[in-house]
Amino acid sequence: MVQKYQSPVRVYKHPFELIMAAYERRFPTCPLIPMFVASDTVNEYKSEDEAIHVIERRCKLDIDAPRLLKKIAGVDYVYFVQKNSLNRRERTLHIEAYNETFSNRVIINEHCCYTVHPDNEDWTCFEQSASLDIKSFFGFESTVEKIAMKQYTSNIKKGKEIIEYYLKQLEEEGITFVPRWTPPVACKLESSTSHARRPVSPAINIPDSATKEGLNNKEILNTSSSPSEPTAGTPDDKLDADYIKRYLGDLTPMQESCLIRLRQWLQETHKGKIPKDEHILRFLRARDFNIDKAREILCQSLTWRKQHQVDYILDTWNPPQVLQDYYAGGWHHHDKDGRPLYVLRLGQMDTKGLVRALGEEALLRYVLSINEEGLRRCEENTKVFGRPISSWTCLVDLEGLNMRHLWRPGVKALLRIIEVVEANYPETLGRLLILRAPRVFPVLWTLVSPFIDDNTRKKFLIYAGNDYQGPGGLLDYIDKEIIPDFLGGECMCEVPEGGLVPKSLYRTAEELENEDIKLWTETIYQSASVFKGAPHEVLIQIVDASSVITWDFDVCKGDIVFNIFHSKRAPQPPKKDSLGAHSITSPGGNNVQLIDKVWQLGRDYSMVESPLICKEGESVQGSHVTRWPGFYILQWKFHSMPACATTSLPRVDDVLASLQVSSHKCKVMYYTEVIGSEDFRGSMTSLESSHSGFSQLSAATTSSSQSHSSSMISRWRFC
Repeated sequence: MVQKYQSPVRVYKHPFELIMAAYERRFPTCPLIPMFVASDTVNEYKSEDEAIHVIERRCKLDIDAPRLLKKIAGVDYVYFVQKNSLNRRERTLHIEAYNETFSNRVIINEHCCYTVHPDNEDWTCFEQSASLDIKSFFGFESTVEKIAMKQYTSNIKKGKEIIEYYLKQLEEEGITFVPRWTPPVACKLESSTSHARRPVSPAINIPDSATKEGLNNKEILNTSSSPSEPTAGTPDDKLDADYIKRYLGDLTPMQESCLIRLRQWLQETHKGKIPKDEHILRFLRARDFNIDKAREILCQSLTWRKQHQVDYILDTWNPPQVLQDYYAGGWHHHDKDGRPLYVLRLGQMDTKGLVRALGEEALLRYVLSINEEGLRRCEENTKVFGRPISSWTCLVDLEGLNMRHLWRPGVKALLRIIEVVEANYPETLGRLLILRAPRVFPVLWTLVSPFIDDNTRKKFLIYAGNDYQGPGGLLDYIDKEIIPDFLGGECMCEVPEGGLVPKSLYRTAEELENEDIKLWTETIYQSASVFKGAPHEVLIQIVDASSVITWDFDVCKGDIVFNIFHSKRAPQPPKKDSLGAHSITSPGGNNVQLIDKVWQLGRDYSMVESPLICKEGESVQGSHVTRWPGFYILQWKFHSMPACATTSLPRVDDVLASLQVSSHKCKVMYYTEVIGSEDFRGSMTSLESSHSGFSQLSAATTSSSQSHSSSMISRWRFC
């Protein structure tokens, strides 16, 4: 497996020229890097105006490896070739390095670059990337990989220290300024006479000696021109090391690399705004910085957020009055670490009454809104306290907990809520303080604990009776001034006291079922299930020719084929497929079939668009300009997914396809609209900008086509 590393942008608050003077002092050897024994210059080239300086060195390294491994390998030292390309005119230094020793068994490539900060020309940015691919190594591939990664990580940490060490050395010698390169007088005169016809970076005359020394013309020309490699950017598009430390915390070099690589993958995959860095980092931490595992659960979560419009829940959803009156929980200041503090008086809450009055979906949505508010408060506290705060503390008071709280539907709702929160808000709970746990608590804990992640369980602190008032209790985590009054503190807590929900507010099972569906589909989108042999079809009647049928749908599960048909006569009344026939229950999904089996394509109806194969996870928007009045049928049909070609980096649809549960069921969420051709452009703009609930996570790869019938389809991949 190829190991990769990508650094954040490290900023030196010194001019480029001074940094270069410090960098050159690392050669021919550096006492701060014991493994760097020596280096010899192999090739060197300088342009006539001294703007370009290319030097190639052969570096000798003493790798810290077991003596037995060195003996088996038959070497005492490892040699690398490093090529430095300095462009004083552009103020850039590009460094390329690769291993010479064991190059047929191990492939190591590194690229580093020093550039001027885009916002401050007196600062210098540094980036580096590397890859390690061990083909074979006498059966010690795993050992060599661990040694290489350990050595490389150690050197990364020292990189900035080394530059700062030589900067201090220069300062002690009285060197605090190095003038910028300026063209020779002859070049200046030539530039003034031919400025209008010369490029910004003039061509360089290459002496024959340069080619003889081993540098070909192409290499030198590439060095002298503007670099094709990406240079340092702002924190908006690249992660700055200082930004990471300030807003994300202390990460190891490899953890920084994991964050940057997963972030880059999302940038290449998504068309719109990517998740916040804190959000990406939580999923990496939840999977011990395993990029593949983190990518998988992050894709699942982003799809879930998109389908249920969780990003808009704080702005668009108002909790029912019953929740505001009887849900005994709320935010209450912060703990000693600056984490937002949420207080939940679970023992005073009538879980049975809330479930009977609202149903599971309303409770779940309320908990989601609490978590979204928690994320917002973490961002605020990060700014207020000047340090990264990515999680919150939850204080749960169990005073009053009894067998009433073990009501089966209530426990079921609690388990479902835990499952959803664990999957979509990992690493958000910093600490859970459970106070005044009664004797019935072990029973509840036995039911709930298997659904809680091991890392999360380690954050639980449980106190029975009044133990929280003693040493190691509440005062260790919360300032005395903000301990709630109901726990013996002096701070008035505005959390509702809960109490029994009046039975007059209870809802019938039918009402709750309908309410559940509305809670998840209170958008312009509809949900449909597609089965093998049972497509879902939507009928649209067109009175005026040249009308425009628009659609916007997401393939939430499985792969489908999208078709558009036209018929002069109306089909039979819709036939709903029985979900039970497929042994699948799907609340909120439906399946309608309109095309009768006796109908023949070409006689009773015709295809007006070429079939479009849509894979799981894709979002499709498009339109069709109708030619004739009559009846148009939009059809989503089951499609078997072909085997995907092996690639080094999984695509989004590959990741999502691996998560598919049923191979004979697909699910789509769709929206259709018929508009006049004169209103087409404005309506589509509206559809894409505000009506569409899926615009946030559209991916980077966009394809559009216009068919013979003046149609247009746009497709975006997303997680």
